[in-house]
Amino acid sequence: MNKPANKGYFAQGLFGRDLLASVVVFLVALPLCMGVAIASGMPPASGLITGIIGGLVVGVIAGSPLQVSGPAAGMAVLVFELVRQHGVAALGPVVLVAGAIQLVAGLCRVGVWFRMTSPAVVAGMLSGIGILIVASQSHVLMDATPAARGLENFAALPAVLWRALSEGVGLTALLIGLATIAITAVWNKLRLRNLRFLPGALVGAVTVTLVAQWLALDVKKVDVPSNLFSTINLPGVSDILGVFVSAPLLLAAITFAFVASAETLLSAAAVDRMHQGPRTQYERELGAQGIGNMLCGLLGALPMTGVIVRSAANVQAGGMTRMSAILHGGWLLVFAMLLPWLLRMTPVACLAGILVYTGIKMVDVGQLKKLAVYGRGTVLIFVVTTLAIVATDLLTGVIVGFVLSLLRLAVQSSRLKLDVQEHGGPGKLRLSLVGSATFLGVPSMARTLESVPPNTELHLDVARLTHVDHACLELLRDWGRNAATHGSQLVVDWQELDRRTEGPAKAAA
Repeated sequence: MNKPANKGYFAQGLFGRDLLASVVVFLVALPLCMGVAIASGMPPASGLITGIIGGLVVGVIAGSPLQVSGPAAGMAVLVFELVRQHGVAALGPVVLVAGAIQLVAGLCRVGVWFRMTSPAVVAGMLSGIGILIVASQSHVLMDATPAARGLENFAALPAVLWRALSEGVGLTALLIGLATIAITAVWNKLRLRNLRFLPGALVGAVTVTLVAQWLALDVKKVDVPSNLFSTINLPGVSDILGVFVSAPLLLAAITFAFVASAETLLSAAAVDRMHQGPRTQYERELGAQGIGNMLCGLLGALPMTGVIVRSAANVQAGGMTRMSAILHGGWLLVFAMLLPWLLRMTPVACLAGILVYTGIKMVDVGQLKKLAVYGRGTVLIFVVTTLAIVATDLLTGVIVGFVLSLLRLAVQSSRLKLDVQEHGGPGKLRLSLVGSATFLGVPSMARTLESVPPNTELHLDVARLTHVDHACLELLRDWGRNAATHGSQLVVDWQELDRRTEGPAKAAA
């Protein structure tokens, strides 16, 4: 099933199903490729080129049979920030280096490490990106220019909206965008049986574009060149090498590689749950994404990831092999080369409306209920990651999420239960340590030891102690040395306690 170019493939009728699925995926991808490019501060053609490479190149070598690759809304925030700070010329080299990192990671078989990212952090990352997309594209919805950061966009939005309502500046574009959102939402809700293969985004875009052309509305239109390849901007060797000597650009490349890889592999895992066919080869998929992004970087296009929206459409439309993704790239190429005049009719506000709808869907409030099953700490990680991304930037927010995840893991793995009971008569107590005694448990252990009355023989039970670190060990030794001043004594098998440390500890009395 993974190798479409054989007699059995055509004999089983798989090509027909892949052909139909490819058309559906193409219809989903076309407006999104252009919309993501505009949201990234790049020309629409750069998004189309990435979609074409995602189909014709990555589709051939992908490790996930039914996943579709292309420009993703989740990367738009990163690209926009990079282009704003370093210019369009920096994008190609950064994407190329990011792709090389992905390729090396795939060859070194470290793809599984990307999957170790906490689901709460990933969910928070996607929600934060969704909020940032809504914040920026709400301005584009009124033919206005978005600010650099999320909070700035939210702060400026009331003034832009008031100007549109009171002075009419951008009001027509706003109505176009809202109409696109409404049609998309209603169509996706109705799910008409005979027309369900048509995506709501396409129906909204086509309907609104036709109305805008019929009424000759004065709004910004998509700027697509007659020759798609005229937008290609090949970076020089010095530009590529410059990434390695510039800390901000190198950090951007690493961030691109990490976010794109995490989104791709998590998307692939989700796609695997949607069908019963062959499973994803994660290392191969990561390497394929790396090759795709290196090509995108060479052509100065947007970075790519495996995209869940297009992949889900592929599965739902009956796609059976990688051929559906390959064909969708071919449709994008043919359409962009032969019908650019048709794309130029599309209002920019229409694509902004599609992205606002997509951003709202990314902010999945229902995640809170699902994550709550795993405890309040998981919910806290999700919420803090989301807010940190919105308040600062994507990289900072993700780092905050990682730190919280590690801290929560440390707290969970360092849970220590202290139980004090009488032990064989008056003046004798037994202190049982259950769990892991680390520096995080020092305060509670210190309070317990301080509560031991004078003239007490304290027996330490470590039978259910799994680990003790240096901080707790020193606390016990200090208390044992000072116990005699209160007429007390600490009775403990130091050799047994030493076995529960990371390294051999010198016995002390």
